Amino acid sequence: MNTTITPVIISGNHQEAFDLNKLTSFIKNIHQHFPSLQIDDYLTRIENTILQRDSYTSEQLTNLLILEGLSNIHELEPDWTYFCAQIYLTKLYKEAAANREYDKSQKYGSFYQLIEILVTKGLYHSKLLDQYTKTEIEEIGSYINPENDRLFTYIGLRTLADRYLTRDFSKQTYELPQERFLLIAMTLMANENKQQRLELIKEAYWAMSNLYMTVATPTLSNAGKPVGQLSSCFIDTIDDSLQGIFDSNTDIANLSKSGGGIGAYLGKIRSRGSDIKGFKGVSSGVIPWMKQLNNTAVSVDQLGQRKGAIAVYLDVWHKDIFSFLDAKLNNGDERMRTHDLFTGVCIPDVFMEQVETRGDWYLFDPHEVRKVMGYSIEDFYDEEKGNGSFRQKYWECVSNDQLSKEKVPAIEIMKRIMISQLEAGTPYMFYRDEVNRQNANAHQGMIYCSNLCTEITQNQSATTVEEQYTEDGKIITVKTPGDFVVCNLSSINLAKAVTEDVLEKLIPIQVRMLDNVIDLNTIPVLQAKLTNQKYRSIGVGTFGWHHLLALKQLRWEHEEAVQYADELYEKISYLTIRASMELAKEKGSYSIFEGSDWQTGSYFEKRGYLSKESNLDWEQLKEEIKTHGIRNAYLMAVAPNASTSIIAGSTASIDPIFQKVYSEEKKDYKIPVTVPDLNSTTTWYYKSAYFIDQRWSIKQNAARQRHIDQSISFNLYVQNTIKAKDLLDLHLTAWKEGLKTTYYLRSTSSEIEECESCAS
Repeated sequence: MNTTITPVIISGNHQEAFDLNKLTSFIKNIHQHFPSLQIDDYLTRIENTILQRDSYTSEQLTNLLILEGLSNIHELEPDWTYFCAQIYLTKLYKEAAANREYDKSQKYGSFYQLIEILVTKGLYHSKLLDQYTKTEIEEIGSYINPENDRLFTYIGLRTLADRYLTRDFSKQTYELPQERFLLIAMTLMANENKQQRLELIKEAYWAMSNLYMTVATPTLSNAGKPVGQLSSCFIDTIDDSLQGIFDSNTDIANLSKSGGGIGAYLGKIRSRGSDIKGFKGVSSGVIPWMKQLNNTAVSVDQLGQRKGAIAVYLDVWHKDIFSFLDAKLNNGDERMRTHDLFTGVCIPDVFMEQVETRGDWYLFDPHEVRKVMGYSIEDFYDEEKGNGSFRQKYWECVSNDQLSKEKVPAIEIMKRIMISQLEAGTPYMFYRDEVNRQNANAHQGMIYCSNLCTEITQNQSATTVEEQYTEDGKIITVKTPGDFVVCNLSSINLAKAVTEDVLEKLIPIQVRMLDNVIDLNTIPVLQAKLTNQKYRSIGVGTFGWHHLLALKQLRWEHEEAVQYADELYEKISYLTIRASMELAKEKGSYSIFEGSDWQTGSYFEKRGYLSKESNLDWEQLKEEIKTHGIRNAYLMAVAPNASTSIIAGSTASIDPIFQKVYSEEKKDYKIPVTVPDLNSTTTWYYKSAYFIDQRWSIKQNAARQRHIDQSISFNLYVQNTIKAKDLLDLHLTAWKEGLKTTYYLRSTSSEIEECESCAS
């Protein structure tokens, strides 16, 4: 070692000689919280590296400490991630203190001063200072618990800091992690009764800062700010008219600009070769409109953070289905490709039956069906498994000689679906009959498709233009608004909330927070705003399922895991429904409660809650809802949570892990990561997704789905060498087990971009 060099440490305009004792003291101070880590070799490497150069900036020194720590992360010493997080936190504390002019040893400065500064800079909404007095804000600031910063892994903290903490326009640090959580709590509880809202803010902060739950990424990013909205995903039903198609494109662009992900149902649009105003064969079908949406997805990004994300859905009986299924393939006519859209197929039971029996399938033009038959077959579903109005209408169309139709083997369409899935990961599968059979609000509408991440299933209808006229020099457009679906999401961190037994306290807080998003949101599409108020739909979800199984020492491929999924999600369902009912007592029920499955009690009968032995009093809850109503028409949805589960230090959604030790690659850095709570016991319960028998995943999800009134972002993981008959068997099993949707088919050869719009 060359001891003749005494490097200089440069911090801003200040320089000082490198002091090994000072650095050692700093590292040992952090190490006392992680005594199991061996730091002697780490300290030696740090010292040797520093003494090889004449000078370091404080930024370079911090990065060196972190990178050397991260290089130690492996299966036997996973806690280096928490060690490195503490080093990075010290950097954030120092930067925030310098920018806000307080003593960095305090870690957190004045919360009121932070709000004042960022309101002045235009980064926080001025109403924060109007809605709360200085005394109230100072009281709220006292809730901050800096110790909860110790809960972050390094990758979790970096994700939160890089994407969600509020910085000024020159990227300088102002807001710290606990302040972001507190700002969200303040924002969501602003309109609550003043006698209780400070207590409600404290509860919401407790839930988020302890990482018992996460909010959706738009809420995490935009709460308290003057721009952006708080909801995650939207679903539009596009009308079969030129005006309707272009109006929808504009609506989708506006929502994308505000940070929303979009699902769009194309099934009402006439097919290629259909007539327009009686002129035969002139329609170009859905692909050109998909091209328009593809351009929108690329050109209108989400608040500059990521490109627009749009999923389009089409019925499997639509004449354009083959070109639709080919739209994401990497070969063929580029004029027919929409690589930046995600695709989903709407599948009735009768199609899966025809696939299984190798029967024929018939393709129709929806416009011609409406004209000849006087109805739209997409407006029907099978009310019972194997029997109902959809198949009746479908076979009526097949047998009507006035309708033009194409006959193809059902298995040929299924083959094209599977080819596209193996190459591109999509189309998603939407089992429309099961979805509509379980729709608690079927008295008010129909569900045609799901959203960008397949967890939202709510009533939909197209917005139509009735007339346009001029009046007093202005152009007036009169529209009949359709049900333009909005989903408001947050998710329970199962591994933490269940093991620390806080579900009963947590879920009512979560439901209240989500319900408040509905009233606070500024949605730039009016029909979406109206639908949001009409249904008051929320989506309580979960993540950390594999993490929880590992902690409970339950093997994924075992009946015990299936049984546990059934029991746990029944409890979550009960607590969520009860919380919404209690909120209805306080604030009133959603406007179209009368006639719903909630009001009639059939919601509970359909799921067998009233006829089984249970320690949950479903009968009493059913009766209380009949009396008091329920606040939200739709309540539960399990989203992908890719980024928010990283922040919370757990596993994503209900998915199995990829690898026990891996690298998280970002634009400008690569971070070694281990799965959570990895040790000599849990390691045996972490099995890679690609080596798990997917039939066990389907069984688990079927048990879970019974208790979720909407749907679940459920991925299938397969080797790229899978045989067609085995993949077909997985799809048939998923359908027979009563799954409502499946999300990506993730094969070892496909690269799939995570959906962050629905992360919660």
